[in-house]
Amino acid sequence: MILFFMTPSKSVIATAADHQLSQDEINELCWLYGGATLIEGETVEGFFVGPRREMITPWSTNAVEITQNMSLHGISRIEEYFPVSSKDADHDPMLQRMYEGLDQDIFTVNHEPEPIKRVENIEEYNEQEGLALSAEEIEYLHKIEKELGRPLTDSEIFGFAQINSEHCRHKIFGGTFIIDGKEMESSLFAMIKQTTKENPNKILSAYKDNVAFAQGPVVEQFAPHDQSTSDYFQVKDIESVISLKAETHNFPTTVEPFNGAATGTGGEIRDRMGGGVGSWPIAGTAVYMTAYPRLKDDDNLTRDWEDIMPVRKWLYQTPEQILIKASNGASDFGNKFGQPLICGSLLTFEHAENYKKFAYDKVIMLAGGVGFATMRDALKGEAEPGEKVVVMGGDNYRIGMGGGAVSSVETGRYANAIELNAVQRANPEMQKRVSNVIRALAESNENPIISIHDHGAGGHLNALSELVEATGGKIDMAELPVGDPTLSAKEIVGNESQERMGMLIAEKNIEHVRRIAERERAPMYVVGETTDDHRFVFEQKDGVRPIDLNMEDMFGKAPRTVMRDETVEEKYEDVTYNAADIHQYVEQVLQLEAVACKDWLTNKVDRSVTGKVARQQCQGEIQLPLSDCGVVALDYRGKAGIATSIGHAPQAAMIDPAAGSVLSVAEALTNIVWAPLSEGLDSVSLSANWMWPCKNPGEDARLYKAVEACSRFACELGINIPTGKDSLSMTQKYGDEKVYSPGTVIISAGAEVSDVKKVVSPVLVRDARTAVYYIDFSFDALSLGGSAFAQSLGKVGCQAPTVQDSEYFASAFNAIQQLISEGLILAGHDISAGGMITALLEMNFANTEGGLEVKLDKLPEKDLIKILFSENPGVLIQVKDRKAVEKILEEAGVGYAVVGHPCSERHILVSKDGAEYLFGIDHLRDVWFSSSYLLDRKQSGEAQAKARFLNYKEQPLHYHFGKSFTGKMEQYGISADRRKPSGIKAAIIREKGVNGDREMAYSLYLAGFDVKDVHMTDLISGRETLEDVNMIVYCGGFSNSDVLGSAKGWAGGFLWNEKAKKALDDFYARPDTLSLGICNGCQLMVELGLLTPDHEEKPRMLHNDSHKFESQFLGLTIPKNNSVMFGSLSGDKLGIWVAHGEGKFSFPYELDKYNVIAQYSYDAYPANPNGSPCAVAGIASADGRHLAMMPHLERAIFPWQWGYYPGNRKDDEISPWIEAFVNARKWVENIKK
Repeated sequence: MILFFMTPSKSVIATAADHQLSQDEINELCWLYGGATLIEGETVEGFFVGPRREMITPWSTNAVEITQNMSLHGISRIEEYFPVSSKDADHDPMLQRMYEGLDQDIFTVNHEPEPIKRVENIEEYNEQEGLALSAEEIEYLHKIEKELGRPLTDSEIFGFAQINSEHCRHKIFGGTFIIDGKEMESSLFAMIKQTTKENPNKILSAYKDNVAFAQGPVVEQFAPHDQSTSDYFQVKDIESVISLKAETHNFPTTVEPFNGAATGTGGEIRDRMGGGVGSWPIAGTAVYMTAYPRLKDDDNLTRDWEDIMPVRKWLYQTPEQILIKASNGASDFGNKFGQPLICGSLLTFEHAENYKKFAYDKVIMLAGGVGFATMRDALKGEAEPGEKVVVMGGDNYRIGMGGGAVSSVETGRYANAIELNAVQRANPEMQKRVSNVIRALAESNENPIISIHDHGAGGHLNALSELVEATGGKIDMAELPVGDPTLSAKEIVGNESQERMGMLIAEKNIEHVRRIAERERAPMYVVGETTDDHRFVFEQKDGVRPIDLNMEDMFGKAPRTVMRDETVEEKYEDVTYNAADIHQYVEQVLQLEAVACKDWLTNKVDRSVTGKVARQQCQGEIQLPLSDCGVVALDYRGKAGIATSIGHAPQAAMIDPAAGSVLSVAEALTNIVWAPLSEGLDSVSLSANWMWPCKNPGEDARLYKAVEACSRFACELGINIPTGKDSLSMTQKYGDEKVYSPGTVIISAGAEVSDVKKVVSPVLVRDARTAVYYIDFSFDALSLGGSAFAQSLGKVGCQAPTVQDSEYFASAFNAIQQLISEGLILAGHDISAGGMITALLEMNFANTEGGLEVKLDKLPEKDLIKILFSENPGVLIQVKDRKAVEKILEEAGVGYAVVGHPCSERHILVSKDGAEYLFGIDHLRDVWFSSSYLLDRKQSGEAQAKARFLNYKEQPLHYHFGKSFTGKMEQYGISADRRKPSGIKAAIIREKGVNGDREMAYSLYLAGFDVKDVHMTDLISGRETLEDVNMIVYCGGFSNSDVLGSAKGWAGGFLWNEKAKKALDDFYARPDTLSLGICNGCQLMVELGLLTPDHEEKPRMLHNDSHKFESQFLGLTIPKNNSVMFGSLSGDKLGIWVAHGEGKFSFPYELDKYNVIAQYSYDAYPANPNGSPCAVAGIASADGRHLAMMPHLERAIFPWQWGYYPGNRKDDEISPWIEAFVNARKWVENIKK
């Protein structure tokens, strides 16, 4: 039966139960649903928008699990429906449908599982199902049929198509190219592999796993001793390996952007989770490329360059919708999983010339990232017969059916029903649970995982077949979790439901792994075992086998792909311009989405979670997204780390594919150069992701030329490309018309960092005694082809720059590295999108005062437009010790020119050959920010977007540190070298979905606590009672994905589980206890009334006024207060991270009834990120012992974690926030005396 509940916001929550609910059960649900009321009757009248009945949403999965954790049983599905005025109301047909009335059939799917089919006509079946099998592959399958003496089943053909799809097997990259009648010497893959062969450097694993591993430094592992129960954290040294990976999810993002990008992000994270026999993802990157969004400004006008092509009848979503939804999806997944996104890029582009149309109608969505593992776990083990096949994660749903195959052809080729079948379903909180299990196993003294593989394209078929490839394996289909009873055998084995990992584990270790999985609430299923017959079998309960093939038959021996093409010389018109229009040109270039401010992207993505982020996008006292180099620390010592960056140049590749590849590599390198790399350029490894409209005249030849140039340039530089991906069907069809996505390579760079505290910022230091130097890396004449400048004029251009001398480029790179290691660079910025003028402006945007006087007479080029707008690889550096800098550059044989000096005026004054040009920094900063504002309107709402646009420059960070603060650990009697227990005990408490646990645990540990890791399952089971600890901390994150309200489900776990409730009540009844709740933990403490136990009405935490996740490094003021932790900080003004979606305090009484311990330093948005009254950020109990706040002080205890730290305190070891934790430890020490 289905019960309907009306929420206070008038939405209807439908709840399917297998029994008549008691009044107590109904009351629990009314509480859980935020004060909802039960609607009498079996139907609800009116029009509603809700989820498609056949798709159980991740929201429902989490909601049902919350009821189970509250000891409510028999509830199978919960969905929310929103009232609308008519059946014509706007909704997203990809994910939602219109309901005219709600009844008992809203969850009913009239679909029986389809029987196993014996396929008599493979050719017909191939086209019908959209399997993208080639004629050669079909011929091969006919041969298998004959050998078996029977028709193949639908599951076998489907499985073969997925496993051997272009998406999964990269047949073009491994194929033979015949260009202009001549067979090329190497395959594309061979050329890429050549880079690692010539320059292995520190690479340990390349091309044989879903990630590449390079040898890393010895770092500290901070983890609980026994993770099958609650236990204390310990520190030990491990030998690390660094991982690098980038993945694209173009087709699913084109079809349904939110879930397409979310599962793209999730899939890439899983790739790094599944590296070796288990590794840790640590930080992510993202790239979005679409057609023009055609944004309308406040005067309802669009930009001239967007008129180059007529608007198409978009197949699924408009470019603007894709940009917003895709970035929302990728951000949401990372935020909820707990991976910071620290670097990214954006490009919008369209061009029509030579009777061809180029645009990213088939979009590019790249998710990349870095991580690490132990050296011990870097390589997968060998499968042996008798090992158990384990699947961990969520259920099977009808999702992504054929995604691997459909992704391998032009979008628009197949019927919508087939393409819509590839719509994904993202549940980051489930993936986090699985990740926690893998983390626990990898952190243990003996890792029981023999081999591991993520579930992505091809689902169980691809993941499990690769696990058992060496031995064969039998999978018991009855043991696979099925969330949809209507799935056929083919759909069960081939669906691409996300958040699952497959692994091989010895039978003797199964129960140990199961204990950890149950503690983390990660569903675990033993689904089969390895055999010794080299057969791949899926067997149903009735003994019928939908798949029963030899392993070698499944993986195929189809003939090698042969690509035949002729060279097509594309010539594009040159760029024409008038130097008198230079100011107009600057404004146009600054508004291109690729150049413009990316605040609309960075303000919604977590850039601080893990507490290991040392460099993210936003810089300076105004915190603007200016940094193209992301850096994370490998442990909390703040020294060894990983840097990452991105580069691409598709417009240049249109002119010359070889130059495009070289420029893409060069951009990634001039972005990553600002981090001090352990061995300079030799430290760098690259991931190359190729997106190309193959199998169109001339494009295969262009791809070959591009890959060849990329490989050659990397080999000449002495670096390698040990990983990558390809997506080679980048065309979109509109009837007979084709739109080509420009051939694109996106380069992701990763490298070990020697000291994360020495990363150079792009923000100019206001010191008139310094100079700005221009260093060209290209050794080439300045060219405007492929530039943002050309694009703003509707052109591509006829001549693109390149790097003429690889050895010179390497020398320039390593010279900059030497300058950084010797502390000689104050600020630095690469020259890429937008040219030198953009770099000069961006170096000044994050400051509130001062500018630059720029003199370009020393540059030999006479054309000022070329000087300011060309995108030849190069850098600008600000230096003080000119003599030392010039000596190093000259010894390296690197040319330079002094081009500028800081000035007090708020402008950039450019002079060249007697002519002067004045550029107002603040005006152009608003122009640069305006594109962000136009996109932000669609995600934050008009009012909040406008407030952000008006206020961003009015809210600089200003600090006031206490006079006694020295910045040294010895001031507080603490040491990061401590490895022995102190006897002062604290515990962190986490629920599934919490992701801020490790940084909180370390903050307590550094302050002198022994820290216990406690999961809610420990409390609910009675394994943990909290009797031996004096302080508990509820950590930040997204418990239950914030479903049904932030921390609501977490609170239910305490309130409706007897042992957990007793542990909590007993703890708060003691006089010797302290507690702290941060972010999600703050929401929990407020929900449970722990801060205001004497108030009849408790405060509430509401959605941010922007109704979106807010991420920012901002100012916090500590008012005079009596709290244990913050009392000594009264009067301080400090920087701190916020990262939340529901952080607005709502107080039922006057503010003087509350013990306010923290306020945002400005009352207006965005510095007050949620709209809290009087800018309240945190409150404490009346006696000051229990404290809750939304900002994350645990992510700001070290200066290197801050988005902006005072420049005159470079020697500080710690920030003032550590004092709060030390105060807590001292209070416990005193109370125990």
